[in-house]
Parts: sequence; structure tokens; C-alpha cells
Amino acid sequence: MKEIIKEKTCAVSGHRNIGNGIEEKKVEDTFEMLINNGYDTFLIGMAVGFDFLCFHVLEKIRKEKNIKIIACIPCEGQSLKFSESQKREYSRMIESADEKIILSEKYTPYCMQNRNRFMVDNCSVLVCFLRVFSGGTFNTYNYAKSKKKDIICI
Repeated sequence: MKEIIKEKTCAVSGHRNIGNGIEEKKVEDTFEMLINNGYDTFLIGMAVGFDFLCFHVLEKIRKEKNIKIIACIPCEGQSLKFSESQKREYSRMIESADEKIILSEKYTPYCMQNRNRFMVDNCSVLVCFLRVFSGGTFNTYNYAKSKKKDIICI
């Protein structure tokens, strides 16, 4: 793993179920603003929903800008419970990522939280899609607040 420069790194966190609650353009504008402010590394937790959306937007941006997408994988077999189409897209994204970090060899009750904390600990800004004030995204948001990270809620 190459050194992550926190001051140039953004992490993302959001719900798996995003429904119609988010516009891709808003995500793209947020990332463009961060890139214009010197951010060049993006930590993605590789979950279905907001993470997939962010990965797709960043892939599009990466065609024109020199940015790095790092897949932060909570455990081996993360995609086991995904649908077949989600598994195919997950595999494609893993191959597309500039770097992969696998945080645990096997699933544990805390591996998702450990992944989220790793991402917050290695960034200076968190972009999040938060609509439900419980669960993983809410916990990640609160952890980022406790670590005095900048937080952009979309």
C-alpha cells in the first residue's frame, strides 16, 4: 500500500438503499469541488448503493483528471450476499480501482465498522449520504465528527 496523504484524501459513506434520494450531478459537483481544492485520493467502502454511485462518478472523472480510487474492502467475500448483477459490477469495480485494501481476511461482526474507521482515520474530509440516523453511515458520520474531520453531507 502506498502512503495515503490525509490532507488530499476524501472518504465516502452512505446508505445502501439510496432510492431517488440523491442526484448523481450533486455527487459529481461535490467531487469536482474537492478535486479543484487539491483532493486526489478517494476511499470507497465498496458497498452497494452510495458507494457504487460514488465509484461510478469518480471513474468518469478519472478519465480526465489524475485521481486515485482506493477500494477499501472490509473483508474477503464482501460481495457474497450481493445479487448476481451486483457481484459482476463489484468485480469490475475492484479491477478498475487504482488500489485495493482488504482490512480483514474473513467476516467479523466488526469488519464493516473497522473499514469505516480506517477510511475516516486516513482522510481529511468525509462525503456522506445520511438520511437514517442509526446504523453504519450514522456511526461513521459521528466518528468523523469526533475526529474533527470536515464533513460534506449530500
